[in-house]
Amino acid sequence: MDSLQKLDVLNEDAVPMGQPLEDRKPSSSSAGNTSQMKYCDTRQTATNFSSVYSTDLLPTEGSEEASRHFLQEIVNILLAYMCKLFKRSTKVLDFHHPHQLKEGLEGFTLELSDQPENLEQLLVDCRDTLKYGVKTGHPRFFNQLSSGLDIIGLAGEWLTSTANTNMFTYEISPVFILMEEVVLRKMMDMLGWSNEEGDGIFCPGGTVSNLYSVLLARYHFFPEVKSRGMSAIPRLAMFTSSHSHYSIQKSAAVLGIGTENVLLVKCDERGKMIPGELESSIASAKDRGLYPFYVSATAGTTVYGAFDPLNDIADICERHGLWMHVDAAWGGGLLMSKRHRVKLQGIDRASSVTWNPHKMMGVPLQCATLLVRKKGFLQECNQLCAEYLFQPDKHYDTSYDTGDKTIQCGRHVDVFKLWLMWKAKGMEGFESQINKCLENAEYLFDKLKNRTDFLLVFESKPEHSNVCFWYLPHSLRNLPPGCERDKKLHAVAPKIKAKMMEEGLTMIGYQPLGNKVNFFRCVFSNSATQREDVDFLLDEIVRLGHDL
Repeated sequence: MDSLQKLDVLNEDAVPMGQPLEDRKPSSSSAGNTSQMKYCDTRQTATNFSSVYSTDLLPTEGSEEASRHFLQEIVNILLAYMCKLFKRSTKVLDFHHPHQLKEGLEGFTLELSDQPENLEQLLVDCRDTLKYGVKTGHPRFFNQLSSGLDIIGLAGEWLTSTANTNMFTYEISPVFILMEEVVLRKMMDMLGWSNEEGDGIFCPGGTVSNLYSVLLARYHFFPEVKSRGMSAIPRLAMFTSSHSHYSIQKSAAVLGIGTENVLLVKCDERGKMIPGELESSIASAKDRGLYPFYVSATAGTTVYGAFDPLNDIADICERHGLWMHVDAAWGGGLLMSKRHRVKLQGIDRASSVTWNPHKMMGVPLQCATLLVRKKGFLQECNQLCAEYLFQPDKHYDTSYDTGDKTIQCGRHVDVFKLWLMWKAKGMEGFESQINKCLENAEYLFDKLKNRTDFLLVFESKPEHSNVCFWYLPHSLRNLPPGCERDKKLHAVAPKIKAKMMEEGLTMIGYQPLGNKVNFFRCVFSNSATQREDVDFLLDEIVRLGHDL
């Protein structure tokens, strides 16, 4: 019996909420299995939660048993959810419109009451919250760059929440601080940086990592901006590809540089930045009196999964004396694969790098990093030496206090789940997982290439796990390419997606891009996804869009 089947056995005996747990008997199917019997015995001794409240749990004196039984019930709910999650007969989504969820469904309400509710109701609420949410770990969820459910990563998240500490000082987070140093050093080694260079920090998402990169680049050229502000420096110019993530422009808005001063560089048909266009954009900005200071290259664009030519861009940045950032939030995971890391050749020349392990590496959200080649520069740029946190006369080496390296004060522990997963998988495990995701993308690409009812957005083989395509209903297949067909084709993906969400059997995203009308973008980052799931996705699109 495999592990999922064992969990199924444990959850087949689920008793409706409200029935005392003492009435539950051990499952006969678990006879002879000591670990399962022990699990069932634990459940037997629980209480009826309809008369138990949060005040009856720890830290209330004598509440150890009630707390243990309540948490065991929470674990039961989570186990039942996870067991169903990987069954392909389970829906990805039980869709309801916002007004339906706000009005309440089958005893589930979002409204908050003045009086405390019992733990029985809280358990129902936990179960229903999972019921009505999107199952992003489902093998047939292709909608986002981050998907899947890693059990070791989940365990790491539980431990992190139990510890409930903060990453700003070694004083209160000694083990996690050292783990962060070890993991970041490993990631910097994979970039190709020497032990004498490199620094980093875990950030709340790739957008914030990219924000840090602009902040650091500006400080590198104009350190006086920290005290005197933007009025003390020239009008700056930033450069990024027209296919880059919107967070580069958002960073310019947040930091007072202005979105108009972010110059979008043309890309080729595959979505890669054209080096010659970058060169001419820099020259044009100088002619207009702007001060070019920063280039963001992308390793794994959000839509096409394209990798900019990093070495060519690095040559241009060196020639003009610009800060080179690489947004590898999506593509950084490929560094774990000997087969695919060549796509990031030149990343070692970057001044800073964004890399999100919560994407291709499958770490539970959130887990994002900023890596900086110049050691100590994060501290220099951000430190304000708040005396109530960062006292210089502490009895340990205060260089391990990370709080003054960041914009934040309080910082969540994001490193432990990645550290634990790395322990469990090793480099080999991550490599296998990533290779499989890209093999799924190649499989989908090859299937689409040989069909007349689908049309690829670009003909070249995918570099990453992104596959972009249109579905052509019968009504459009004989129409010649042009405005009339584009207008009708633009409506196809949204209509199929609406039906798809209503039925909830699979999920994929769509978007327009430039002069291209709405197309589907399928992304693979879930190690549970198999070729049968790819086949199912195409069959569903055909079924739902056949009569459009």
